[in-house]
Amino acid sequence: MAIVKPFKAVRPTRDKVALVSSKSYDLYSTKELEAKLNFNPFTFLHIINPGYKYHKQEISDAQRFKLVHNRYLEFKEDAIFTEDSTPNFYIYQKKTKNNTYCGIIAATSVEDYHNNIIKKHEDTLRKRELLFENYLKNTGFNAEPVLLTYPDNDVIKNVIKKYKQNRPEYEFSTSDKDLHLLWLVNNPDDINTVTEAFKNINSLYIADGHHRSTSSCLLAENIAKQNPNHTGKEDYNYFMSYLLAESQLNIYEFNRFIKDLNGLSVDEFLIELDAFFKIENKGQISFKPKEKHQFSMYLNGDFYALTLRKSAYEFTDSLSYLDAQILYTTVLKPILGIDDIRNASKISYSQNKSDGLELKSAVDSHDFVVSFGMLATNINELKEIVDAGLLMPPKTTYIEPKLRSGLTIYEF
Repeated sequence: MAIVKPFKAVRPTRDKVALVSSKSYDLYSTKELEAKLNFNPFTFLHIINPGYKYHKQEISDAQRFKLVHNRYLEFKEDAIFTEDSTPNFYIYQKKTKNNTYCGIIAATSVEDYHNNIIKKHEDTLRKRELLFENYLKNTGFNAEPVLLTYPDNDVIKNVIKKYKQNRPEYEFSTSDKDLHLLWLVNNPDDINTVTEAFKNINSLYIADGHHRSTSSCLLAENIAKQNPNHTGKEDYNYFMSYLLAESQLNIYEFNRFIKDLNGLSVDEFLIELDAFFKIENKGQISFKPKEKHQFSMYLNGDFYALTLRKSAYEFTDSLSYLDAQILYTTVLKPILGIDDIRNASKISYSQNKSDGLELKSAVDSHDFVVSFGMLATNINELKEIVDAGLLMPPKTTYIEPKLRSGLTIYEF
């Protein structure tokens, strides 16, 4: 039974929302970021990059978090942000060139996370957990929702359909040609319908935002310990999420790029691979896997197709069937000596939505020696692994939609 509740969002005024909302900070190039900060006084980037106001690019975490809080207060004082008078659900639709996503922004429960109703598919780094928990504690708000997915539900779908017939509260396009729309669900009956519908859903799955959700839970635990009147109903016991039906998710794969062959020559490396894979040299013809347990590899100027020899590999559980796990178990760890792929300096990742030419260019530039690609994981694989209590290797899935910051803000 998933607990989902409405909340009073702090959000941009209708006339400024297109100027305020931003992509995640790390998705901007240095030049793009500078242009936004120089020429748009309303961008949310001024809040999350507060040192720019003082021409300081290098500031401590403590200074930055304090300044983030101060810039946020300024945006509220200047009426760029206002708080809704009543709790709402927020239907948010993002329309790109190829896809349309439409779901509900709501407050979701820390208790559900601890009780494994909200389930994760990747592990988190303790250092990042603590850093973001400190950020939340000092700023007092969350401006980018965690992306959660749930099995398609007709009741929720019908409520969304009903509101989409009305004029949206927000309707704006961004420079990447995406269209963004937002409706307020403020009718008590509709709010109750959505709340009850989620109570009948057994599990929510984190698609994106593992560190944000974990850090929110860590903060709630620490605040609760310091609050003698803790009831479990305080705002800090929830975090903002964007709930999207699983049929709307788009899942892409990550490519792997390796800096050396662990002391092996090219021929020696290929011989080691031969124990687990049927190897086909494709020469200069770009190759992309067409089936599970098949990999693309670019090495020494040639593309290769690697197909797993199933007789040489033991399938033991749902995780062992995952291609990212197979690559780690058969190649990365035993041959290339990459044991801790979460922290290893000799491996890098890049999401792949193209034709795989990055596999070639990154190696030809001599930044890496070998690269690997694979098919994307599907939602059923993800759920099967999560439901078994297992975790995927890092950078297994690149999931869209990617959400904007500053569109709705959750205070606690």
